[in-house]
Amino acid sequence: MGAVVAGVVVAVAAVSLLPTVMPAQQPALAAGSSDAAGVRMNQIQFMGAHNAYHREMQGAELEASMKIDPTYPSWGWYSHASIRDLLGRQNMRGLELDLLPDPQGGLYRHPLPRKLAGLGPIDDPAMATPGMKVLHVADMDYNSTCRTLVSCMQQVQEWSRANPEHVPILFQLELKQTDDRLEQAGGAVSPAWDPALLDDIDEEIRSVFTENELITADDLRKPGLTLEQSVLKNGWPTLKWARGKVMFFFDNGGPGAIRDMYLDGHPSLAGRAVFTRGNPGDPDAAITMVNDPRGANTATITDLVKRGYMVRTRSDEPLSTVKDEEFSRLDVALASGAQLVTTDFPTVGMAARYDSDFVAELPGAVPVRCDPVSEPRNCHDGKLEG
Repeated sequence: MGAVVAGVVVAVAAVSLLPTVMPAQQPALAAGSSDAAGVRMNQIQFMGAHNAYHREMQGAELEASMKIDPTYPSWGWYSHASIRDLLGRQNMRGLELDLLPDPQGGLYRHPLPRKLAGLGPIDDPAMATPGMKVLHVADMDYNSTCRTLVSCMQQVQEWSRANPEHVPILFQLELKQTDDRLEQAGGAVSPAWDPALLDDIDEEIRSVFTENELITADDLRKPGLTLEQSVLKNGWPTLKWARGKVMFFFDNGGPGAIRDMYLDGHPSLAGRAVFTRGNPGDPDAAITMVNDPRGANTATITDLVKRGYMVRTRSDEPLSTVKDEEFSRLDVALASGAQLVTTDFPTVGMAARYDSDFVAELPGAVPVRCDPVSEPRNCHDGKLEG
């Protein structure tokens, strides 16, 4: 079961080094600016929290979870700070959230570990209401600092409005389903993702963030061009325009059912609130992922960044990085130029239970720096956030 569950929660992305059509390189910015006003969104680098909501199981629920899957400590024993502290004290500018659909409400309110432990439903009214739920593995590893997409976004919005000079915050959304083995054991059975549920995500995002707070494909696309052509030929917006805003992308790749459904009727993401993970050469390609930055993937990431894409990679994985003491991945990830580098160890002490002092952060423990691959001549680390 552990291998099965772990396989559900660890996605592996692969992108082609060469696109179908080689787009023109992003135009260079004019030199001489005395501040960061002309620096573009894709010319900076920042850290993000993988499974940013995650809290490990505790007490009787932990004991029950380990009866379901004795390997749980090898993949689930890590916890993040609150969303507000991730953004504030820990300098995260990327947040990964796992979403499960709950259109009727209450689907995940009484998980298997609580049933096995003789406990009642989760004591949180939000779990009984319809809407997207934020949890790692239903009926196994479900503790969260914010149980719904709306509540997670509201916490970000509160912090953002109190700190309006921040660089854009990037939400990475992974759309999940319940595991069939847990379903067969009596756990929740999630509905399949369909166009209506994907529309619900857009509606929930826009129920929290105003259009002025949200960066969408409509903001980037130019008349007569696809999203990819617009980004690669005309460049991303500047930080001056993007400060205080948020942006969303699905890490579910394609071609595939979720991406295809989301694009259907919305060419190049017209009218959509979320970016897709497009492959180079696709009309919707603007953001992509290369999970492991090592080996040949280093050159792949650098190539993508030079051409103008935004790329997410990972500096570590729970919990093999600290247990195996394989720490070289962090430096490789940062040097690759990937704009978003995600971690499960953003601050001192998080790896201490494994007798490790590993921390994944930008040099100088700053929230953002000029991207080592795509930075323009006028970029200065100290001027990127007010």
